[in-house]
Amino acid sequence: MAYELKGFHENFAECFQRSESRDNFYRYMTGQFSHLERKSIEPIAIATEGGKVRAMQRFVSDAPWDDARIIDIYRSLVNDDPGHPDGAIIFDESGFVKKGNDSIGVGRQYCGTIGKVDNCQVGVFAAYASRHGYTLIDKRLYVPEKWFSDAYRAKRDKCKLPTDVLFRTKPQLAVDMLSEISDQGILPFRYVLADSVYANSSEFIDAIEALTGVTYLLQIPEDTLCWLKHPVVIRKTYQYGGQQHTKELVSDQVKASISVKSFAARINDFFWYRRKVSEGTKGPIEYEFTKRRVTLSRHGMPWKTVWLLIRRTLEPEPTYSYFISNAPLSVPLAKLVWLSGLRWAIEQCFEETKTELGMDQYEVRKFPGWHHHMLTCMLSHYFLWHLKIRLGKKSTSYYAIATEGFTQGNIALACV
Repeated sequence: MAYELKGFHENFAECFQRSESRDNFYRYMTGQFSHLERKSIEPIAIATEGGKVRAMQRFVSDAPWDDARIIDIYRSLVNDDPGHPDGAIIFDESGFVKKGNDSIGVGRQYCGTIGKVDNCQVGVFAAYASRHGYTLIDKRLYVPEKWFSDAYRAKRDKCKLPTDVLFRTKPQLAVDMLSEISDQGILPFRYVLADSVYANSSEFIDAIEALTGVTYLLQIPEDTLCWLKHPVVIRKTYQYGGQQHTKELVSDQVKASISVKSFAARINDFFWYRRKVSEGTKGPIEYEFTKRRVTLSRHGMPWKTVWLLIRRTLEPEPTYSYFISNAPLSVPLAKLVWLSGLRWAIEQCFEETKTELGMDQYEVRKFPGWHHHMLTCMLSHYFLWHLKIRLGKKSTSYYAIATEGFTQGNIALACV
């Protein structure tokens, strides 16, 4: 595996100004593949031949990296493997619990990893998935708005937050990544998937709809309001401040909008279709699905006419999930069912990089350090995925591949 990794690293040699940085880049990734109990900078530096803790710390947080060039090269490699015209871009966030208040962007906020509000950092990530595989392709650190106040000026400087970085919501960070991936034109894709955090953003949906030929499937909350038939909108004039004004209203003759939860509860069983989503460890994973054209309500007015896909479990008291899509009228149910199950890919990326590559074990505090650590995790995950496919490994365990050539005893040899 060391020989394979050397070849992989040759792709990025031009992205570092000094040979020392190139060597530390290799050492750091090697440490992620090791048996180390904790894969943060200090244990990695100690375990690798030629590794020095201070030098490794400077490399991750302070040394110059050509991040943009690394991403360009990396996405070209991804295109050679899972790249496909029917590829999907998937957006989701992941939280990283932290102690203390000195790390960039840390604060009390919802952490999906543990399912509650805690002191943590949150990253917004983009994954790429196709019939050939999946991997992470971009990341942004969500920096809470309070970090841009005068009270945090000293912390921003200490954490090396660039002055041109402004507050961006999570959906806005996703828009930035989507625009970059689309403008770059390296990775082909036809679908965009995300959960309700992004579906609630008209800016995010507008950005997708601005892309020709791209279909989205976005999960929405159960209290999302809609009409089953497009409502009639009337114009009403009124006097205010001595002037005549006009406003649009939904006709009184139109039934009130209803929540998607209420609609799902009254659908006749005839209109539900059982479909297998995937194979699980205990057998096929199946749900029941139905779809319906609806008009979404926003601020009490009709907004968009979309497909509403509803998924329910098979228990006597089922749980429901709801999705919207701008797919064409002719889209078959099977296509929407397939897309609804594709979001698992980014969850797999998070699980594999955290449990096997130390994605959540970093101890860096600076803005560049966070991005460099996450970028290395992305590259490491892709390298293992590529190696697994190339070697024809049937096992789903990436860790077995990672440690095949990098045991604790020979990690130093691998870095020579």
